[in-house]
Amino acid sequence: MMDVIIIGGGVVGCGVARELSRYKLNIALLEKTDDISNGQSKANTAIIHGGYDAKPGTLKAKFNVLGNKMYDKVCEELDVPHKRNTSLVVSFGPDGHAELEKLLQQGIENGVPGLSIIGQDELRRREPNIGSTAYEALLVETGGIVCPYEMTQAYAENAAMNGVTFYRQAEVTGIEKVEGGWKVISKAGTFTAKAVVNCAGLYSDVINNMVSEDKISIVPRRGEYYIVDKKYADAFHASIFQLPTKMGKGILVTPTVDGTVLLGPTAEDIDDKTDTRTTAEGLAKVLKFASLTWEHIPMRNFITTYSGLRAHCDRNDFVLGEAPDAPMFFNAAGVESPGLTSAPAIAQYLAEMIADKLSANKNENFNPIRKGIPKFREMNDEQRARAISINPDYAKVVCRCETVTEAEIREAIRRPVGARSVDGVKRRTRAGMGRCQAGFCTPRTVEILCEELHISPLEVTKFGGNSKYIESYLFEKGDNENA
Repeated sequence: MMDVIIIGGGVVGCGVARELSRYKLNIALLEKTDDISNGQSKANTAIIHGGYDAKPGTLKAKFNVLGNKMYDKVCEELDVPHKRNTSLVVSFGPDGHAELEKLLQQGIENGVPGLSIIGQDELRRREPNIGSTAYEALLVETGGIVCPYEMTQAYAENAAMNGVTFYRQAEVTGIEKVEGGWKVISKAGTFTAKAVVNCAGLYSDVINNMVSEDKISIVPRRGEYYIVDKKYADAFHASIFQLPTKMGKGILVTPTVDGTVLLGPTAEDIDDKTDTRTTAEGLAKVLKFASLTWEHIPMRNFITTYSGLRAHCDRNDFVLGEAPDAPMFFNAAGVESPGLTSAPAIAQYLAEMIADKLSANKNENFNPIRKGIPKFREMNDEQRARAISINPDYAKVVCRCETVTEAEIREAIRRPVGARSVDGVKRRTRAGMGRCQAGFCTPRTVEILCEELHISPLEVTKFGGNSKYIESYLFEKGDNENA
């Protein structure tokens, strides 16, 4: 019997895995898809929220503020790029002042430092490209940006370094109470453990409702985005929010740690937990409202569009901790925004609770340090020459748009919990994320995956499952072979 099984390989699940590896425990993480960071954690707004907008007294308010304070140390230990670029919540007329004041007082009540309301002159000094009707703003000095999928990968790699076992394509189909713990039935096999942690994101209601009469319901909330080319990286310094509504924090314009600019998201409640389409209506809404913030959006410089699903819980709050009628079954359910910001604090909270329940001893060999893959695009000439002298594959650029080398792609595959698909390589290296959107680098990336994983090109997928690039019938002999 294992000590702990974690269900779900998003930022919270991988964070819990890493924090639990601080203890002498036998831990496994089960992820339903072919890779970690394949759900909410791969497609969100990448914001470190200050914590001003969560309702006081909620778990969202508590863990947002706690998580925000942890980010600098966690990102330093895990070598994850992040930036305290501040946030601005902008009103577009004098009638918004009362709402800004309300957010200010709410933030103060939540314990958020560095909040103030700034007028038009200071707003335009900070953000010269802000829309002409921008009137004043709430300045959030603790706001920041981070790469969510790199954060998840870093957590997973560090957890694996410290002894956690990862199982992919391990969708959980059943959970049963057994003597001394739980039996977890998955597509990767059946496991037993003293404790189970539900970090299943959009499916956290399904997992909870397998074992508890304290039912919850998760509604997928779809948000659609545009990505603007890196040539506009300096258009805005802060993450620019508009006054929020009951459906979310509104359409925002924000730089990313990778130099692009995000516009979005929308907020549409849907029924299908797999429906990540973008729609003409949703993207039109993004442009309509984003143009308040950025009046002359450079539409010819859009790289791509995408959508992400948030796990909106019917309780309008996180569901954290031991289920009331299921001892040693722990939830991290309904973790929508500010879930990314809250993740370090949620992970620490659950890990400490579970370790205490299991009377676990500290792991004296725990190593909190993880180093990221050295990025050729960020090196100076001297560093590049040294990298090439050590590993000649650094001289072979595969992705021209993002200057990603063969060395980086091979390491992304070889690392603990490494890439198994083209999208897995993309999220670990940015190969395919540039202006041509993988038009140039995909063939070579496929070849490298085949070489490293010892598989046929017919087995390579975009993102696992049936997303194959090459269909086998193209290579089958038949009546048409000489046609």
